[in-house]
Amino acid sequence: MKKYISKFHYLTQDLPDRTHIEQAQIACEAGANWLQYRCLTKTDDELIAEINQIAGICDDWGTTLIITNHYHLSDKVDVQGVHIEDLDADFATIRAAIGEDKTLGASATNVKRLLATQATGAVDYCGYGPFAHTYTKPNNSPLVGFEGYRQLQRMMVDIPVIAVGGIQLPDVEALLQTGVYGIAVSAAVNLSPDPAAAVKAFYKKIY
Repeated sequence: MKKYISKFHYLTQDLPDRTHIEQAQIACEAGANWLQYRCLTKTDDELIAEINQIAGICDDWGTTLIITNHYHLSDKVDVQGVHIEDLDADFATIRAAIGEDKTLGASATNVKRLLATQATGAVDYCGYGPFAHTYTKPNNSPLVGFEGYRQLQRMMVDIPVIAVGGIQLPDVEALLQTGVYGIAVSAAVNLSPDPAAAVKAFYKKIY
C-alpha cells in the first residue's frame, strides 16, 4: 500500500523550556503537515497522555503524526505511523504489529543498510544520514554530505529517502538538487529564535 510521505518532516525534541505539546502547537500553526514526536525520556503512560494531546492538535490542523520507536503504543494512540531508529529492527515483525494502514519509517546510515531496509518490503520511507554534524541524535556514523545523496540516484533505491541530521535552511536547495525526496529537521526549528518562522521558511524552500 503506497502511503503519502511529506517532503518536510518536523521532529519534536526534549527541550528544557518548551514541551513537546508546545512544539507541536507552534509547528502545526505554522503549517507543518508532518510531525514526528520524538520523546525518549517518558514512561508509557506519560507518552500515551502526551501523544493523545498532540494528536488532537494535529487533527485540528490536518497534520500527519508519526511517533518515534514506540510502535507498541500505536494501537493506544491516534497516530498515522511510526518511525524506527533501531538499525537492526525486524521491520516485518513491526509491520505485522502496526498493520498495513499505518506508515512505517526507518533510519539508515549507509547504502547497504538502506538497500537492506528497502528489501524487507515493509518500510514506506527511510531517513538517511547524518547529512552533517548533529547533537540532537549523537552517533559515530560518517557524514553523508551532498555527494552521499547524489550517489543514491545511481542505485536501485525506490522508497522515498529523507535527508536527516544537522540540516540548516541554507542546505535545503542543494539537498533537493541531489534528488533526495525530502528533508527532516529538529534543532534547526526548535533551537531557532522564532520556531514558527523557521517552519515557514523551510516550507517556502521545499515547496
